[in-house]
Amino acid sequence: GRLIDSHPDLVGNVIGASEETTTGVMKLKAMTNEGVLPFPVLAANDAKMKHLFDNRYGTGISSIAAILSNTNLFLSGKAVVVMGFGWVSRGLAKYADGMGARVIVCEPDPVKLLEAYSEGYQVMNSLEAAEVGDVFVTGTGNIKVLGLEHFGRMKDGALLANAGHYDHEFDLAGLQEVSVGSREVRRNVTEYELADGRRLHVLARGRLVNIAAADGHPVEIMDLTFAVQALAAHHLASHAKDFGPGIQTIPADIDDLVARHKLASLGVEPETLTEEQIRYQQSWR
Repeated sequence: GRLIDSHPDLVGNVIGASEETTTGVMKLKAMTNEGVLPFPVLAANDAKMKHLFDNRYGTGISSIAAILSNTNLFLSGKAVVVMGFGWVSRGLAKYADGMGARVIVCEPDPVKLLEAYSEGYQVMNSLEAAEVGDVFVTGTGNIKVLGLEHFGRMKDGALLANAGHYDHEFDLAGLQEVSVGSREVRRNVTEYELADGRRLHVLARGRLVNIAAADGHPVEIMDLTFAVQALAAHHLASHAKDFGPGIQTIPADIDDLVARHKLASLGVEPETLTEEQIRYQQSWR
């Protein structure tokens, strides 16, 4: 968007691009729908080898690790409220659950919320969860999923962390306005005192906790994402004439290639179907 708005004279030199973030793909889809994206962009985030691993496992483990390392909390038995149940939030819920937390999921999509319930997590409305949560982690890609009404119900000492995008996932400006004071109680932990004496703790000033207050994803995860990005760029450069402007799907063979190379590095070879099995799958008789 910035290139198009600020340097339209350079747009004609762009063959294409690849976008690896959920938020970026969402914005680019909106630009495509409005007809303002003038060149092809491969949605690297939508590749299986990206979102199934980077979003879920990478963000999940690095965000929970960041929360623990910056607070020194014992997560077992605590109520961890996960906002959303997309791939990022699934990872957050998985690793919080693995640490012994009581996971509560809040999600507007009824299908995803039912999935969370079927995974064994407690599900409820976010305002109800605000009253019982010890730790709140957002992973929605949206804005103000936790706001003043939630803050007014939270218990003293509640902790808020963002694992979604930017610093918009909870209303930090609103929290600052209603607080009577704030102080840094630990590195990367800001305490906001409310008029009634309750204290809410915000990690990394509301920015992405695993990046702003920790080291980010494990390298074993990032090599998958970077492989997808590199192959996407190569594919664009090699097949530029095959694409029109707008957001485009990553070819499935890129997923397959990255997965096979990763498995080979682990000394693992996928199962091979027999000719009889292939014929059976392809036949309707």
